[in-house]
Amino acid sequence: MLESSLDRLAQQILGLDEASLSSLWEKYKKRMEHFEPSKEWEKAVIIFFIINAVRAKNHIFNEQLLRQQETGPEKPPRGKPELRLVKS
Repeated sequence: MLESSLDRLAQQILGLDEASLSSLWEKYKKRMEHFEPSKEWEKAVIIFFIINAVRAKNHIFNEQLLRQQETGPEKPPRGKPELRLVKS
């Protein structure tokens, strides 16, 4: 139940536009920095970290795409793996 809820939530978050989220980053950063013991503050913290998570995911994704374009896709090793004696 919990895992399927998180899966649905992740799917919804993946559908959000990073540019739109980034425009909200400063608002939720400020809201988070001004602590108050309320549900609104807690939600602001979660939203702030969701925005950061999407930005980090996209950064990693883009870096990996660039790396693959430069070096080509990783190919699985063929034949026997290269082994060496470490300790006798």
